[in-house]
Amino acid sequence: MQLTPILDTPGISIGHDAQNQWLYVDWRGEHTQESSQAGCMLMLDSLRAFPCHKILNDNSNITRTTVQLTLWGAWWLEEMERAGLQYVAWVYPRDFAARQVTEETVLRIVRPVVGTFDDVATAYMWLQRQVPFSQ
Repeated sequence: MQLTPILDTPGISIGHDAQNQWLYVDWRGEHTQESSQAGCMLMLDSLRAFPCHKILNDNSNITRTTVQLTLWGAWWLEEMERAGLQYVAWVYPRDFAARQVTEETVLRIVRPVVGTFDDVATAYMWLQRQVPFSQ
């Protein structure tokens, strides 16, 4: 995966994969509701700067999270869709408790289309097979 770096902070890094036409988002460390919202806004800004229909959302490096889908999260998902997002390949955290929180969140998402995975390689292959639909 050849990435053009967009940003790199201690909690999140985002890169653009021009060949696959998607964003790669690598979440790291502990995340609270506040740090997750800040990271989500960075994702939205990145999607607007590098328009694409897909995101590989890698949570495998998250060590702890307390995130819940809220009204803010619903607004954010709508904004991501408006910016063109159609598919998310979501890689689960390795930590069991963080994975449970992620599973609860993902179950509530209707759109965009979300596929969940235990590893980046499988998520990558799934995302490559997704064909953007006309809006």
